[in-house]
Amino acid sequence: MSNERRENLVARLAEAGLAQPSGAKGKAPDSFLVTKLDNVRYLTGFTGSNGMLLLGRDGSARLFTDPRYTLQASAETDCAVTIAKGPMTKSVGKAIEKAGYKRVAVEQDHLTLAAAAALGKELPSRTETVPVAGLVENLRMVKDAGELESIRASVIANSEALELALRELKPGMSETDLAAEIDYRNRRLGAERPAFDTIVASGERSALPHAHPGDTLIGAGILLIDMGAFRHGYASDMTRMVHVGKAPGKYKQAYAAVLEAQLAAIAAVKAGVKASKVDKAARDVLKKHGLEKEFVHSTGHGLGLEIHERPRIGRKDSTVLTEGMAITIEPGVYLEGWGGIRIEDTIVVTATGCEVLTPSTKDLRTI
Repeated sequence: MSNERRENLVARLAEAGLAQPSGAKGKAPDSFLVTKLDNVRYLTGFTGSNGMLLLGRDGSARLFTDPRYTLQASAETDCAVTIAKGPMTKSVGKAIEKAGYKRVAVEQDHLTLAAAAALGKELPSRTETVPVAGLVENLRMVKDAGELESIRASVIANSEALELALRELKPGMSETDLAAEIDYRNRRLGAERPAFDTIVASGERSALPHAHPGDTLIGAGILLIDMGAFRHGYASDMTRMVHVGKAPGKYKQAYAAVLEAQLAAIAAVKAGVKASKVDKAARDVLKKHGLEKEFVHSTGHGLGLEIHERPRIGRKDSTVLTEGMAITIEPGVYLEGWGGIRIEDTIVVTATGCEVLTPSTKDLRTI
């Protein structure tokens, strides 16, 4: 599978005019150095914390890592492996010189200034680097069957973790306590780690879209929970609301408006539709309810090996949705001094619409 992905990347490079068939003359890059670890993993299967991938226009691939991963790299990858005994950039430079590469494409968004300087010192005098952006990330937007299976398993376990954690919710429990319980339950269900810092925000603090759980005790009122986990390397993401005690009319009305917006956005999802159109579907509903100004973020985002991936489901995103994309739909409203409401599902784009993966109920819930 990794080899097929590398072949697809080389094809993308050629289509973009950044590579030419083997033996062709010109100034197009003849190789590609991948430095972002998530991209390295996608293209090789390597899960270590230190690595680079040198990909030739002929499809040749070599992973560079350090001695800690000697056994792991050979076991996980389907390409050649070099274990760098010193600076990795030195080993990369030698490989580039040996292969005779003259123009090396590099990931401009992920290669640090320090790494770029170190690499520059090791390159042959006539070899130059060419900055490129988003080539692997664009390829990663559409998931294959195996990736979708991992995302689906992560989503289902994440939902189960929420139910188990809520059973432990007791008077006097703090936001931090509940967040820890959620993370513990996800771990017990097979997660490698949280997909992000679990958000538990109660009362007025729920008006903070990315609130960090604190020592605040969970009492009567709004409770917002945003949680996710990595399972087999792939992320899940979900937001659910709970009202502690009887829900007042204002909460019910706001909750109904956000749910209507979320369902409208989901209904707008379909292969061939622009991401901005999905975002607009949610905003149009909230505008009808006089809440459009309280919606302060995008309607969703892609997810996979990272919790936030392309595409962004936002006002100005012109990305055309494609079958196999995994995205979130999460409109919300936030009122200072009162609280916030957000409802989020993970979904998969299909040819005729979408599949909602998140099984957790979206009925108004009180505890």
